[in-house]
Amino acid sequence: MTAKLVIPAPPLEIQLKLDSYPAAARKMLLALRAQIFTCAHNLTITDLVESQKWGEAAYSCKSGSTLRIDYKASNPDYCAVYFHCQSKLVATFKALYGDTFKYEGKRAILLPIAHAIPEQLNHCIRLALQYHQVKHLPLLGA
Repeated sequence: MTAKLVIPAPPLEIQLKLDSYPAAARKMLLALRAQIFTCAHNLTITDLVESQKWGEAAYSCKSGSTLRIDYKASNPDYCAVYFHCQSKLVATFKALYGDTFKYEGKRAILLPIAHAIPEQLNHCIRLALQYHQVKHLPLLGA
């Protein structure tokens, strides 16, 4: 029997940051956070660590590459999911999903706050959480 998923409360430093954002951005970031925890749970990743890196909510595990989520007032219509810029992640997402997403160079997927989060993002999160296991495979084994 699979353990039931319980999404923990954010650490205080992350909660304070979320509370400082506009309501729509905060809602999307909380949804992204829940997706990350859900993907980790579905992959039976038990060592997911939530912390703050470079002022952004960061999620890391031994099997994966750290991903971060944030909202920037300088780009107020979007929330972003950041990936390690020296990984193959964003290049793979571009090859797989093309213009499904808006990208920021080799480091981020930008998500319009006014739209629903595309289902394909779950696959992107899963690939990031498993990156060290799949980085040697073409298109990360997608």
